Amino acid sequence: MLILPAIDLKNGKCVRLTQGRAEQETVYGEDPAAQARRFVEAGARMLHLVDLDGAFRGASANLAAVQAIRAAVDVPLELGGGLRSLEDIARVLDLGVDSAIVGTLAVRAPEELARALERFGGARVQLGIDAREGRVAVQGWAEDTALEAAAFAVQWRERGIERIIFTDIARDGMLSGPNIEAIRAFARDTGVKVTASGGIAGLADVQAVAALEPAGVDRLIVGKAFYEGTLALETLTDYAR
Repeated sequence: MLILPAIDLKNGKCVRLTQGRAEQETVYGEDPAAQARRFVEAGARMLHLVDLDGAFRGASANLAAVQAIRAAVDVPLELGGGLRSLEDIARVLDLGVDSAIVGTLAVRAPEELARALERFGGARVQLGIDAREGRVAVQGWAEDTALEAAAFAVQWRERGIERIIFTDIARDGMLSGPNIEAIRAFARDTGVKVTASGGIAGLADVQAVAALEPAGVDRLIVGKAFYEGTLALETLTDYAR
């Protein structure tokens, strides 16, 4: 199980939201690159970055912070938020980001995503599925759709997507524990590699998700639990070992 610390970027700062609500923001640092270094020094082998301004506005607003993080650490980076075109994806990959995460693009402009997969491949373009009560949400989680999450994932697996980041919106930023049954069912029903996200509060939650690794859930994103100290940074080293 690979644990990815999350660095959410808003106005150039490191923040966390509660259930993806822009008005429920907590600032955890003015220097995202310094935070990235702290995570890597603690044992992180990969980082998960989110451009929240891009997610809400549809255009990236934190590329300078992403560049600073890339210069500060030598581990793979994945980035999502506001990537709404082939050009957006190419731009962040050119910055040195190892993989781009799209969500709204898959719903609003599927042929554009298909072109990106043809150009960059399924290893460098990931699909983020943010689910609210089993349905896909888009536009920074602000808009719900009628699309059933697992069925949508299968469609994109058949078009070349290799990995999906599955987020249970109701659990994100709540420190209430992950929705284990939903994660297990999603992995079982889709047959893709799954990165789980949302709700991690402590070591027991990490262990519960790690138990799903045989089902294809081999990565876990952790955000608020690290920032609030409910999960020790040493966990990164333990699981890397």
